[in-house]
Order: sequence, then C-alpha cells, then structure tokens
Amino acid sequence: MTTTQDHRPESDSAPLGVGTFPTQMISTAVGGDPESYSSGAPSGDLLADRPRPARLYDYYLNGKDNFAADRAAADALLKVAPTLPTTARENRRFLERAVRHLARLGISQFLDIGTGIPTSPNTHEIAQAEDPASRVVYVDNDPMVLAHARALLTSQPEGRTAVLKADLRDPQQILAGARAVLDFQRPIALMLIAVLHFIEDSDDPRGLVAELVEALPHGSCVMLSHVTGDFDPGAWENVVALYRKAHIPAQARSRSEIEAITAGLQIMPPGLQVVSRWRPDGPVDPALTDAAVSCYGVLGRKS
Repeated sequence: MTTTQDHRPESDSAPLGVGTFPTQMISTAVGGDPESYSSGAPSGDLLADRPRPARLYDYYLNGKDNFAADRAAADALLKVAPTLPTTARENRRFLERAVRHLARLGISQFLDIGTGIPTSPNTHEIAQAEDPASRVVYVDNDPMVLAHARALLTSQPEGRTAVLKADLRDPQQILAGARAVLDFQRPIALMLIAVLHFIEDSDDPRGLVAELVEALPHGSCVMLSHVTGDFDPGAWENVVALYRKAHIPAQARSRSEIEAITAGLQIMPPGLQVVSRWRPDGPVDPALTDAAVSCYGVLGRKS
C-alpha cells in the first residue's frame, strides 16, 4: 500500500503542554513519556452500580476490571448465550491480526474508537512492533477505560499514543482531537471494533461511519467487527433484550446490514467473514463454529 509524503501534525513543532491539545484529550505519550491534562480528566465516578459494556467485555475475557453489577448482568447473559466469551476472544484475536496486517501494508496511524479496557497486546503494541513510529489515538467515553488510560500510553520512543474522551455519536469531536496527533495527509486506519452494535439504527450508524470516513485521506482503511444473529437468532435476540434491560443500547446486525455500513469502501480480501475465519494464523478449530463466534469482521479501503 502506498503512502503520501510524511507530513506531521502542527503540534509536533511546539512543546507539549495543555494548550497543545483539545480539552477532551485525556493524555498523550510521545517517546514513551506520558503527560496528563487535568482539563480533560475523567471524574471519579466509575458508575459501579450499573453494568457497562467495557466491563462486561472485560468479564467475558476473564479480566478483573469489573464490579458486582457487571458480573450479575454478565452471568444472566451467559445463561442465554454461553458462547459470549468465545465471541469476545475471537473478536480480540481479529483485532490483533487486522492491526498487524495493516501495519505490514504500511499503515502507521490508527484511530481506535471504542477502545475498551486495556488488554495486551493493545493496538499500539501491535502496530509499533511492526513500525515503532506508529501513532495511535484511543477513543472512549467509559470512565473505567479512561481511568486506565496510562496503560495505553507506553509508546515506543519513535511513536505516539493518546487517549481521547469522546463518543462515537459525535464524529466531529473525535476528528478534532485526532488531528492533534495524527497526520490527515497520510492514510489512517479507522478502527470500529465491537462498538457499532452499541449504536442503534435511530443513531444512524451508517451516517456516523460515513462522516468519519469522509474526513480521512484516500488510502485510509476501516477495520470493523460487529456481532450478528445470523447463526443463532434466538440467543442473540435474548442478548440484545438483556443489554437493553440493563439500559445499554444494543443491536445485532445481519451480514447485509453490516455490508450497508461499509458501502462505498473497497472491501479487502478475504471480505466480510466471521472473525475466526478472517486471515486465521492457522487451521480453524472445527469446534469453533460460526454460531459460537457470531461476530463478523471486515477491512475496507477508501479509494
């Protein structure tokens, strides 16, 4: 994949300081040296009394960054869909393979929206293993994720990472923050990993993605994963109902609905696939059925 001449954001020419970044930027690391900005720091309220998507996902991955409300909700979800941990694990493996694939194609900038609680290897660790100068902007609005922001700020000396407090439903806020770190004259990988299924049709997920893609330079890529009820509709109807009962917007989508979100992009091989079948590192375990995974993944390129 070809890239244009390397132009760096204007913020590189000035010393780092509070005035260099938008107020919603939580923190940034250049050359492995994190600096925090109190103007955008998360409040101390982690909303521990209610389940949150990032902490449920952490629980599915056997993480420890969750509370009793999350565990109770997750246990109820596991009763109707016991393969949710499989979905989460395979989605995470898709992220690792897809980031590595794009990095090897020459993409060195990543905008990771809906980051979730840090789980190693994180996006910047994967990308910087291929190109130490890679830059990553993480975006999330979950207070627990923001509380762990420093774990995402261990950049290689040549690269940069930053954490931005923002909501996917406000693309312009995301783009304004990302421009402080990423060079919008060079290709960027827009990462929407397991986040769009928390955007219901009433919030126009296709329009949100199109608005973000429109701002990206040509040659940029979109990396997307999304849960589906195509293979086990009854289970996923119950999952969506339980998420909504917990006041978490949720919507599983079909192959055709996900294809509509990526319309206009040049879909890269091997196309839209169940994530376990997307460029696997080796033979796929026959026990890892499409119904057990129930999550699609795809890469598309802006031509």
